[in-house]
Amino acid sequence: MASGLDDVKEALKVISLGQAKLLSAVETVSQRVSELEKEEDRRRPASTGIDGIKRTETPLAGGFTPSPSAVLPAEAGTQSPPPSSASPDVKSTFSSRVVLTTYPKQLGIRPLSLDWGAADPLQRGPVTVSRAPSTIGRRNAIGAHGGSYSIYYALAVASRELDADHKPDYTNTEPAVNIGPFPQWGDKKKIVAMDPWGHLVPWLFKDTIEKENGMSSMAHMKLPELEESVKSGRLVPDGKVCLNASGELSVTKFAVEPVWYLPGVAERFGIDEGTLRRSLFEHTGGMYPELITRSDIKVFLPPIGGLTVYCFGDPARMSDSTKRLALRIHDECNGSDVFCSDICTCRPYLMFGIEEAVKEAQKGGSGVVIYFRKEGRALGEVTKYLVYNARKRGEDRASDYFKRTENIAGVKDMRFQALMPDILHWLGITKIDRMLSMSNMKHDAIVGQGIPIHERVELPSSWIPADSRVEIDAKINAGYFTTGHRMTEEELKAVQGRNWEE
Repeated sequence: MASGLDDVKEALKVISLGQAKLLSAVETVSQRVSELEKEEDRRRPASTGIDGIKRTETPLAGGFTPSPSAVLPAEAGTQSPPPSSASPDVKSTFSSRVVLTTYPKQLGIRPLSLDWGAADPLQRGPVTVSRAPSTIGRRNAIGAHGGSYSIYYALAVASRELDADHKPDYTNTEPAVNIGPFPQWGDKKKIVAMDPWGHLVPWLFKDTIEKENGMSSMAHMKLPELEESVKSGRLVPDGKVCLNASGELSVTKFAVEPVWYLPGVAERFGIDEGTLRRSLFEHTGGMYPELITRSDIKVFLPPIGGLTVYCFGDPARMSDSTKRLALRIHDECNGSDVFCSDICTCRPYLMFGIEEAVKEAQKGGSGVVIYFRKEGRALGEVTKYLVYNARKRGEDRASDYFKRTENIAGVKDMRFQALMPDILHWLGITKIDRMLSMSNMKHDAIVGQGIPIHERVELPSSWIPADSRVEIDAKINAGYFTTGHRMTEEELKAVQGRNWEE
């Protein structure tokens, strides 16, 4: 009996060794085929398109080449620009072989180990998404680095402005300050929407060709409102945080790109992982088929914006429970934050939050403002302007504020703050002394993650533009925090913004 088992084990060992040799041979052949295809593509003559630009045709998978009849004539919906004598000779750098997706047990698929939530970064392993011929079989994540900027990376490679094989020189690029590690980094339920080790990738995983998902730096900040704060006496220059009479501030910044651990994200939203994967696949136009075919890969880098942390005072105080912390969580609003539109309270609350954060830092505590890229409540700026038009062409009353958004978008808010507290866990924050926000969604998400909030601070009335009363009074009625009066539905009807002609 023992002899029989030994024979079986030996046979399995031989098979395993044979598969390893075959895999190595396949990888070598695949790499050589890729090189030969690139050489052939470079030799392939360029054809001139109807727009006058010379291009090298790249056959699609399966040998299909579009027929001339598949090309619409210039007059079909638009006018073709005239040919340019300066048109470049654009040639593809890709091989003609396209890998649309992969499968868990496919030959050559051996993803690098990724133990999400492991306290040791080397045990956790690097997040790997590269589709290079030598690494496509080792990928342990879906998507691409850079969030929404991954598209610009693709354009740079396609236009030959960037070498796809470029390797960054990380000399002198180390983070400006040390953060963590904190116990939260080793809890897969605490951090599910970012890579806690992402800012250290070039040094922790230098042998893996991957990119960083976060970084810190230091800067000075100058805002006109802060100069007025100094003049009015609300801010006092100390030469450390508030540097001078113009209100110039010293700040430490942390940029973070999204990295989603799919089981944890699904749990936060109270849905199953399969439903999350299918919805992401369907509603990104099927861009990521491995969300369906690779259930063994649990990490996804979504094509969305990230966040930036602005820390005033010593960054070490953020995680020091003996120091007071003032915090503003702010979601992007380009119209107000950058261009000072007065239809909402976004920039006023941002400026108030910065001022209060600076004051807390000057008193020996920590002041933090976290800026999320969630334009127009994550509905986008185009949808936001549609809502603005509908409001201003109507009566723009506070009683109809959310209805206008729901009529167009089908939902009044898609920011979904369930993932927001992850950055607080990453920073080692365990309590918030002063929460500079009136949002009930933000409050509930933070408290729900076990971080107590001791005081909620609303935006003073003196900071609220007249035309934004529609927004703020509607939000207070819907549940936003206030120590003042909460209007009834009847009272909201009397709150009206400017009309279309004004």
